[in-house]
Amino acid sequence: MTAEIRHIVFDIGKVLIHYDPDIPFSRLIPDATERKWFFENVCTHDWNVEQDRGRTWEEAEALLIAKFPDQELNIRGFRKYWHEMVPHPYQHSVDHLERLIAEGRDVTLLTNFADDTFDQASQIFPFLKKPRGVTVSARVRLIKPDPAIYDAHTKAFDLDPARTFFIDDAPANVDAANAYGWNAVLYTGPEKLDADLKNYGLL
Repeated sequence: MTAEIRHIVFDIGKVLIHYDPDIPFSRLIPDATERKWFFENVCTHDWNVEQDRGRTWEEAEALLIAKFPDQELNIRGFRKYWHEMVPHPYQHSVDHLERLIAEGRDVTLLTNFADDTFDQASQIFPFLKKPRGVTVSARVRLIKPDPAIYDAHTKAFDLDPARTFFIDDAPANVDAANAYGWNAVLYTGPEKLDADLKNYGLL
């Protein structure tokens, strides 16, 4: 541990809210082998990341429908049923978020998220509106772990990197934040989060 922490930054997906595309697609594509093929070849992780980078859903769907016309309903289902992919918050993490805010600490959010789905998530989970502000990847056209997004967030919210504590569920994002100069920890569950918060004087 170094300097006293003044700024706390939370990731959102799989830190504050659960995310699982299998939830609606278990219904849309009941066969597990077909569903696996669909996520590996059609609505892939790399395809979805481009919406986090700022591509519109209209563009994203059109691109795939041109390549896989027989999958049009399932392709459109990814956005249509997106709200089902975020079924519940991680209440333990949310409790810490709200506690830190109530204590008067500076809390912000940094997330890889598409523009419109972030707005939808904020309606489903009002606690996302409680921090001082948020950097949404699609709105700044940068995504973690690009060092530029940590720089953009630092400048936008006037953070002191050495006094910034960051929680993310992806090792690459944690490594990049640490390399930038933040104090970043990997979220793996409630017990480790408690230990990390305590280690940095935040619990």
